[in-house]
Amino acid sequence: MTVASAPPTGPFKGSVYEMISGMGSFAQIVLIILFFLSVVSWAITFYKIKLFRRANAETDRFLSLFRKRRSISEVYLSCVSLKRTPLSRMLEAGFKEWDELQRGSINPHKMREAPTVDELEVSKQKDRLDILRMTLERVGSEEINRLEKSIVFLATTGNISPFFGLLGTVWGIMDSFASIGVRGSASLAVVAPGIAEALIATVVGLAVAIPAVMAYNFFNNRLKVISTQVDNFALEFLSAVKKESLME
Repeated sequence: MTVASAPPTGPFKGSVYEMISGMGSFAQIVLIILFFLSVVSWAITFYKIKLFRRANAETDRFLSLFRKRRSISEVYLSCVSLKRTPLSRMLEAGFKEWDELQRGSINPHKMREAPTVDELEVSKQKDRLDILRMTLERVGSEEINRLEKSIVFLATTGNISPFFGLLGTVWGIMDSFASIGVRGSASLAVVAPGIAEALIATVVGLAVAIPAVMAYNFFNNRLKVISTQVDNFALEFLSAVKKESLME
């Protein structure tokens, strides 16, 4: 009586789809989470690229118009119509604040001696400029925060995706070694397919993390440039206000 021998096992040729479908439910859940993180990260990346590109183009146009002005009021309507640049809201808020301060009255700091008319006017002017500076700083910070919104998700994705991938891989390898005890064999042919399936989670985790980190660094660098533009425009606006006040 002869015993039928098992058919020889050829090289493992499973496709990626077959390997994913053969993974355990826990590893598949990890892949679903990574897929979700990837989709959201790419959506944020494309949206922010479009947003920053438009903001950069309008900032250049805004500064060109503002620097060719004869007076702030002359270019006010043209500049504030450029809504995508953060400088537009700064100009709008600064212009309105200065107009209100010019029409109103600001109490000067108390002095020991009664101030002269000139001292009173200088004190009022200084107080107005201080209030205007604070308004510009506040609006500038709000605009930077608006542009920064959702970018932190890219950093989070870049940080946690490799660990999710590693978690799926470790779990898959645990399943592979558990199957050794069930099959009673520790041959490479038995273990290799399970390990190959498990390593897919690490590959996917890295594939999700690398673009997210690159995008985060790119946008972070752009935000630093825009933050510098915001600070510079605040000084430029204050300088323009002082010049117009002196010429009145």
